[in-house]
Amino acid sequence: MFRHKPAARSRLGLAFETLELVYHIAIRNLRRTHNNAVLGLVMSIVQSLIMLLVMFFMMQLFGMRRIAVRGDFMLYVMSGVFMFMTHIKTIRAVSQADGPTSQMMMHAPMNPVISIMGAALASLYQQTLAAASILFVYHAIWNPVVIEEPVGMLGMYLLSWFSGIGIGMVFMSARPWQPELVMIIVTLYTRANVIASGKMVLANNLASNRRSWFDWNPLFHIIDQTRGFVFLNYTPRYTSYEYAIKYALVCILIGLMAEFFTRQHASASWGKQR
Repeated sequence: MFRHKPAARSRLGLAFETLELVYHIAIRNLRRTHNNAVLGLVMSIVQSLIMLLVMFFMMQLFGMRRIAVRGDFMLYVMSGVFMFMTHIKTIRAVSQADGPTSQMMMHAPMNPVISIMGAALASLYQQTLAAASILFVYHAIWNPVVIEEPVGMLGMYLLSWFSGIGIGMVFMSARPWQPELVMIIVTLYTRANVIASGKMVLANNLASNRRSWFDWNPLFHIIDQTRGFVFLNYTPRYTSYEYAIKYALVCILIGLMAEFFTRQHASASWGKQR
């Protein structure tokens, strides 16, 4: 009789409440790496810039400039590095998102899907800001940036983020069972993608037996397709963005099923013995 009954809310109200919660989780993830949010974003820009410069000088040192697309060589390097950084940063962020045994899950509105969305959104924000800042400085000081099909390029950028979410969800669902092992596998996967992503080569220039080393990787397809949208003089013949979309959707499906199974068996005492 005297029990409190929450007021019924419309679906639109629930949707806005969920979006607000995702926003706050994203802010929490942004501040997790550094107490100062601005300095954390600056560090993200610096990391992307360091990777960009390392790849640029490495390709110059090994004489790989001659196999690049005819056009702005720095833009060629950026097209690979930005997709790579967005992909692996999203994998790391989603794989480390709060799972079913996290203290955050004790709060009623919270659930693992919101945690995943918040981590993914924070990663996208960081990498977008880093890429936009570097492109703006390069465009304003060194050489004007010309992208032949910016909409297609932006689509590939979002696809690199989306595929990172799918792979990260698979790792996240397995993390409560064996946290140390899963994080080692995540590190190995992201390190292997330095080479396996194929950001230093063009699919059209690879022999068929060498191309098979990279074909399994959705990031290889995304980067190659990106260069087809960025440069007028390059048309990808051996890669497909549809493969990356299907790969990401399958990973998300597996991740959701595995997360549901893990949630049914999760216990807060799992980590006590470690």
